[in-house]
Amino acid sequence: MLFNSYRFLIFFPIVTLVYYLVPRKIRYLWLLVASYYFYMCWNAKYALLIAFSTVVTWYSGFLLGKCQESGAKASTKKWIVAASFVVNLSILGFFKYFDFALQNLNFLLGKAGARLVEKPFDIVLPVGISFYTFQALSYTVDVYRKDIEPERNILKYALFVSFFPQLVAGPIERSKNLLVQIGRMGEASAASLFDFDRIAGGLLVMLWGFFQKMVIADRIAVLVDTVFDSWYFYGSVELLLAAAAFSIQIYCDFASYSTIAIGAARVLGFSLMENFDTPYFARSIQEFWRRWHISLSTWFKDYLYIPLGGSRCGRLRRHMNIMVTFLVSGLWHGASWHFVVWGAIHGFYQIIGAETKKARERIYGHLGTKKESFSYAFGQMAVTFVLAAFAWIFFRAGSLSQACSYIKRIFTKPDWWALSDGTVYRLGLDRAELNILMASLLLLFLVSIVKYVKREAIDQFLAAQCAWFRWLSVGVLAGCIFLFGIYGPGYDASQFIYFQF
Repeated sequence: MLFNSYRFLIFFPIVTLVYYLVPRKIRYLWLLVASYYFYMCWNAKYALLIAFSTVVTWYSGFLLGKCQESGAKASTKKWIVAASFVVNLSILGFFKYFDFALQNLNFLLGKAGARLVEKPFDIVLPVGISFYTFQALSYTVDVYRKDIEPERNILKYALFVSFFPQLVAGPIERSKNLLVQIGRMGEASAASLFDFDRIAGGLLVMLWGFFQKMVIADRIAVLVDTVFDSWYFYGSVELLLAAAAFSIQIYCDFASYSTIAIGAARVLGFSLMENFDTPYFARSIQEFWRRWHISLSTWFKDYLYIPLGGSRCGRLRRHMNIMVTFLVSGLWHGASWHFVVWGAIHGFYQIIGAETKKARERIYGHLGTKKESFSYAFGQMAVTFVLAAFAWIFFRAGSLSQACSYIKRIFTKPDWWALSDGTVYRLGLDRAELNILMASLLLLFLVSIVKYVKREAIDQFLAAQCAWFRWLSVGVLAGCIFLFGIYGPGYDASQFIYFQF
């Protein structure tokens, strides 16, 4: 079930209404049923995978709790964690990477003149499997590290794994946050009671998420798809424009899902972690990853980078840890070499940034650079955006060879006249649609400025304004979605980009 579909607009109010009508002690059961129904709208059979992952990780946590009570050997607990990881990652690997492995095996066999291996069956990737698998595995590690007590109620734990607002595309929640809140649902806390201000704030956050998705992301996707799908017909200007446009598209598309999820959870009395924090205002690639897909970045940091040794080792080993983390991150995003290269590029950025930091500081000192100036900060942001946009080409391209050809054409097919001959209006969006897009991007920029400078989300900012301004803002957002949102007869609600991961 897509957030930007009529089914969700019916589903969510019903779930919310019943949630506040049933006794607090059984609300988690209602949300569990609603969450499984939400997921089963895609493929009912794949709900068995979530259930199986839930049972395996819950039982692993249960066994770890017993080991801690009995004072069992550390090796025993490590074997339990290892078993949980092997089982869950094997399922993830089979559904997500089996075809990829088979393709590469056949490539190697073909080079050697051997017989190719036929594909035994058609594998459909379960929606959101990467997200809920990582969320469930983090619970096992948290219990092992004694960061949280084992959850005794398997149904409450099942809700933690399958909580529908963030089930399919995050944020990837931690047991220390979401599971603890689920455990307190039976208490008469403010969060579990009907709170008008909190619910209104949650709905406003959801409204902003719908604006990002339906007005910006789905509109700019038309331009991006037009160019990337026929990149060999275009020159430098169109290719550069599409690369920059995709950088905005993937941000608005992914951030919109997280925003709607955070707002929906708030309506129900839950607080989810922030997943995006104005990433394109970052002044370095390292800062970019502290602001982009925060739940995944911190997951890899806590459960992969630090266990590998993190930065508590020699320079070479530290760089290796960084590269391994980003290579795995790239593979997590998709079973294709162009995703792996995308991750490698970001790992390379991190290493080069660390290695050249002292040299850059000396150069800035000799040039008398004023680091506190706006121009210095703006220059860093611009460079960071360009580097990120370059890497996004590999992410968006259909293959590694296409990405390389796309970049090559940027440098070999200049057509700067396209800036003034109206070519930009022949990339899927006419003049009116482009004007709507530009106005929407201006609003996105203003909201981002407020968040970057004042450290306030849109609901926090509006809560401090006059009533007329709040209602006007809500009216403008709602009006833009109804008038300019990409929907209507003959249109299928656009799938969120990260559903494929």
